[in-house]
Amino acid sequence: QVQLVESGGGLVQPGGSLRLSCAASSVLFNYYTVAWFRQAPGKEHEGVSCITVRGSRARYADSVSGRFTISRDKAKSVVLLQMNSLKPEDTGIYYCAGVYDSDRVCGSMVKDLFHHWGQGTQVTVSS
Repeated sequence: QVQLVESGGGLVQPGGSLRLSCAASSVLFNYYTVAWFRQAPGKEHEGVSCITVRGSRARYADSVSGRFTISRDKAKSVVLLQMNSLKPEDTGIYYCAGVYDSDRVCGSMVKDLFHHWGQGTQVTVSS
């Protein structure tokens, strides 16, 4: 069982940046397709970005494309989400989610297709 832990959230002003990190308890994480989801108050989970096992392909929601960048460091078994030009509508709890070797799920980023989840980290964008 791979356990995921997110970090890096916080309060930032509009236009600012944050970098989220998803660390895993096992090197098996390096064989996982990984996505970031977020949930704003009163809303459903939204797929933000997804990265394939090899890290060669990534997908982004239209709302964050051009501002967010997902990457993975296999030496450290972490997946990062660099968030730039943050907007108030980016506010929410950000979750890291993974599924073993299933790159096709990046195409849809459907929540139920990801089997392992972290506890989430709060991101608040406000002046």
